[in-house]
Amino acid sequence: MAEIRNYTMNFGPQHPAAHGVLRLVLEMDGEVVQRADPHIGLLHRATEKLAENKPYIQSVPYMDRLDYVSMMVNEHAYVMAIEKILQLEVPLRAQYIRVMFDEITRILNHLLWLGAHALDVGAMTVFLYAFREREDLMDCYEAVSGARLHAAYYRPGGVYRDLPDSMPKYKPSKIHNEEKTKSLNENRQGSLLDFIEDFTDRFPTYVDEYETLLTDNRIWKQRLVGIGVVSPDRAKALGFTGPMLRGSGVEWDLRKKQPYEVYDQVDFDIPVGVNGDCYDRYLVRIEEFRQSNRIIKQCVKWLRDNPGPVITDNHKIAPPSRIEMKQNMEELIHHFKLFTEGFHVPPGEAYAAVEHPKGEFGIYLISDGENMPYRLKIRAPGFAHLAALDEMSRGHMLSDVVAIIGTQDIVFGEIDR
Repeated sequence: MAEIRNYTMNFGPQHPAAHGVLRLVLEMDGEVVQRADPHIGLLHRATEKLAENKPYIQSVPYMDRLDYVSMMVNEHAYVMAIEKILQLEVPLRAQYIRVMFDEITRILNHLLWLGAHALDVGAMTVFLYAFREREDLMDCYEAVSGARLHAAYYRPGGVYRDLPDSMPKYKPSKIHNEEKTKSLNENRQGSLLDFIEDFTDRFPTYVDEYETLLTDNRIWKQRLVGIGVVSPDRAKALGFTGPMLRGSGVEWDLRKKQPYEVYDQVDFDIPVGVNGDCYDRYLVRIEEFRQSNRIIKQCVKWLRDNPGPVITDNHKIAPPSRIEMKQNMEELIHHFKLFTEGFHVPPGEAYAAVEHPKGEFGIYLISDGENMPYRLKIRAPGFAHLAALDEMSRGHMLSDVVAIIGTQDIVFGEIDR
């Protein structure tokens, strides 16, 4: 019989299943993991330090680049922290727009997670399906902010601009002839809200498709059931949040327990797992698709019926309109001061947390009265989850490590900050 000895192996940092630049040092006994040591820092971008040397408004685009799959939710926590210190009232319409885009972002995030996780475990089709739906939602991002990924749409005091009355349309090209283009533009004839409503009507059937491919698929279940089990008490002790915590059976969701914006005015449920394994975390996220869809539907209805301002009228914080700026000297001065120096935030500190698709994403901000933060600390959900990788993968096979990394939904931008 062949002699098996313990050996140490590197997993990553350029492994396709490492979800970013994760270097895992695994101590193996044959094919069983004895110890997993995650090495981070290969992507370190000093976001917090950069933000301390820039006017507040200029750090909004940095937030998009933290977790580059949940862009607007990161911005949300940042602008909420600034609004807390400024004690700034955000118009109700802006709050509804933020909540709607938070949930669009949650669906975007979970679509990428589902596609990548399934691909890691060996299911190819889901990846292509998920990207088909991401494309529609990316178009919503583009319609509202001009960018498909790094939106920089949220602002202290509201959002950059109101929702557009028309959607960008496909044009005939070498790939799509007139007829094909016409069918592609069918649901783009109205406003952005019409397009989003059309998407929410279609989306539940897409989720059913993913479930048909995976939920009762015996290979999927063999790879996920009973893998990476975390008990409720351990999950709390390890600092889990989001689907990782709810998958272990702890009903904790900031949108319900510490409501912000208008989450207390929309109706949705918190999905909770039972066994705390990879499969339960998958089921929790699948149900989150459906709940986010519910919230978006309610926001679309409210936004249709209630026009109004989408950013504060305090011109010390938000710029005046272009028309006012070009007609009025005082508004021109406000505009000039805002875009050269930025606004000053009174001395104080604030912590703002949002229910990010991956867990609790928090911004701790200290101001000394200047036009840039004195200190900025980001509480990234993925960091605590990655720290538990060793505990979750001990005694499992090498192939299970891939499933565990997949279930953690890791994005390295926020972990290495």
